[in-house]
Amino acid sequence: MPLLEESSLPRDCTRTVPVVIIGNGPSGICLSYLLSGYTPYLEPMAVHPNPILFRKLQEAKQLPITEQDLEFLCEGLEGRSGNPVAVLFDTLLHPNADLGFEFPSVLQWRLEKKHHIPHLVLGKATPGGAWHAMEGSMLTISLGIWMELPGVNYRDLTPGKRRSVSNDRATPDEISSYYKNYVKLMGLQKNFVDNTYVTSVQKLHRSHEKSDTHVPFSLFAENVVLATGASDSPARLGVEGEDLPYVFHGVRDLGVAVSCQSNLSSSSDPVLVVGAGLSAADAVLCALNHRVSVLHAFRKRADDPGLIFKQLPKTLYPEYHRVYHMMCSQVYPASPVANPTAPSPSLFPDYTSFPEHCVLSFQPDMHCVMRGSNGVLRVFKVSMVLVLIGTYPNLVFLKEQGQYLCLDPSRPISCRQNPVDINPYTFECNADPGLFAMGPLVGDNFVRFLKGGALGIASCLRIMCQYVNVIRSLDGVCFTSCCYKCCQLPCYL
Repeated sequence: MPLLEESSLPRDCTRTVPVVIIGNGPSGICLSYLLSGYTPYLEPMAVHPNPILFRKLQEAKQLPITEQDLEFLCEGLEGRSGNPVAVLFDTLLHPNADLGFEFPSVLQWRLEKKHHIPHLVLGKATPGGAWHAMEGSMLTISLGIWMELPGVNYRDLTPGKRRSVSNDRATPDEISSYYKNYVKLMGLQKNFVDNTYVTSVQKLHRSHEKSDTHVPFSLFAENVVLATGASDSPARLGVEGEDLPYVFHGVRDLGVAVSCQSNLSSSSDPVLVVGAGLSAADAVLCALNHRVSVLHAFRKRADDPGLIFKQLPKTLYPEYHRVYHMMCSQVYPASPVANPTAPSPSLFPDYTSFPEHCVLSFQPDMHCVMRGSNGVLRVFKVSMVLVLIGTYPNLVFLKEQGQYLCLDPSRPISCRQNPVDINPYTFECNADPGLFAMGPLVGDNFVRFLKGGALGIASCLRIMCQYVNVIRSLDGVCFTSCCYKCCQLPCYL
């Protein structure tokens, strides 16, 4: 297997790097920006609409935000993230955004070389992470400006793309292009090692370094940041036939199928979409836009208060409310159990929903068997199946696949129900000092809030570096610590 180009890795691949970031999506990019010496200060002429926070900021305005007491700044703040530093950074970048205002950021960014911390960002593809793999024609949930990273205005890189005053959402293609260009514009390319899979992360004592110096593609890092996101592994139903060639687990597969008219068209059997989240809704919209009929099965009631559609304003997300309206109004009639021989009701011509239904099996002849809440079995011939019931992070390079890091180590990692257990102000893993986590792994699924992880980690690492430099400067003091060995292999797609 050919090695990576020499220029894409340090000449001494087994040297110790202060920080290795695993994942080159928006989390990894934002953290690289801060570790490269870009430092946030209070803008001298800025006024924050929160008077208490503004007074705190003014008291230490000569200090960068990364050197201030983040816990003190976070006190009393409320927002739509469970991580206090994420709420803090968001309100500094987008003051009063939840109230519908578009106030300018109160931060001023300065490039200060003294704050540069050497680091590498390892990613499976080009910078942008999972955004490159998303179906390109859909619109993001968040507004375009909430997807931007510090220092580069999203609209400056996407001129003429604004859709309306009330609906300034973006497509995944626009966002992935923005992140890729951001790395170039901010001069971060030297920190990024693309097309790389991390195969293992092991904690070692420094005395063990010499025994591993000849292992190819290995790096030693004093700190490791998990910024992998949560879309690596699709959730599965675990039913018979799920591995058949007509069963898929990504919206992008539907986009490929409809682009090939011979594979899927208006004359095809219906597409079955399983799931009641936004990815499932995206699949429904994609199919309907190409005049392909849809069967939509999900386990919840159509009026379940926990459905995501109830949390989205109709004016901003009309396409999702269109799907939700069909979920409620175009329901397949329930057959009474007492009369199983009654003729089956007919399907709606374009879309039919099956609330409170679970899939039992997929058959080789492309028939799907489902069961309703009343126990009645239903069998339908389909042309394609999309199982869209969520995704999980892939941390196979960690022991126990990272499960030991979770709030409940007895259960698998889940970004919503069992995230990584971290210090809320430094984002350091409580179960493994020196290992950090950010983004969806700690419950921040929106770009708007995952940037807070970059602030917390950068602040912590700068303090650590200052401490280490002081210790090392003392004569006669022996400094020792643990480090991580990160092994990676090139990925050719």
